[in-house]
Amino acid sequence: MGDTQDWTAAPGAAERARSVLSVAWSCAVTADGVREEYAGAHTVTEDGRVRLTVPDDSGLSVASLCAPRQEPSALLEFADVAPVPVRHRVRARLFLSGRLTPSEGGLLFLPTRVVLRQAPGPVVVDLDEFTAARPDPLAGAEARLLTHLADAHPDAVERLSRLVRPESLHAATRVVPLAVDRHGLTLRVERTRAHGDVRLPFHTPADDVPQLTERMHALLAQAAAAGCPRALQRQRADGDG
Repeated sequence: MGDTQDWTAAPGAAERARSVLSVAWSCAVTADGVREEYAGAHTVTEDGRVRLTVPDDSGLSVASLCAPRQEPSALLEFADVAPVPVRHRVRARLFLSGRLTPSEGGLLFLPTRVVLRQAPGPVVVDLDEFTAARPDPLAGAEARLLTHLADAHPDAVERLSRLVRPESLHAATRVVPLAVDRHGLTLRVERTRAHGDVRLPFHTPADDVPQLTERMHALLAQAAAAGCPRALQRQRADGDG
């Protein structure tokens, strides 16, 4: 029973943080009062350090040169944005505090504090867990997978909504895929002035796209036995009328 619980759990904070870091395209960097935003300028080492490639005349490079020992303290900020258009599209923000050191071709950032901010609230991630964690194996493919599901298979999304408790669909105007990871799929249930997220766990983790396809088929098979959610059914009837 314990193994089954692990399989259906959501990602831990360290894994979630590493996933955000691995796919983020842009970041904001604040060091010694200088704040700059960069796109496509960072890479991540296996242990979670961040390499920044910035122009020699940038404010960040100057701050690095002028700081004691040329190692200014810095704050890096990353945003995790849902690939499918939804209300409140930022799913999480990641804040890394640490120090910058000169490195070949740029700067190397060593985090000393990691904070992951999601809807339930901020979580301070243990540094050892952050260093040891690996990104979710589906993180790099998530945007493509979710947009394909939303654009090409809205019928499948509707069928999956049959797995959502009726009370969670009350007054729903739209259900869209918000996130997917090796542990499960998250649906965003939108209402006129509010929204809620519902997680559909997989029976076992999906470590690659073929396994994800199998897990999605298993969820659809579960949904096939369920009737059309009454809340959405009423909306369609009202719309037809």
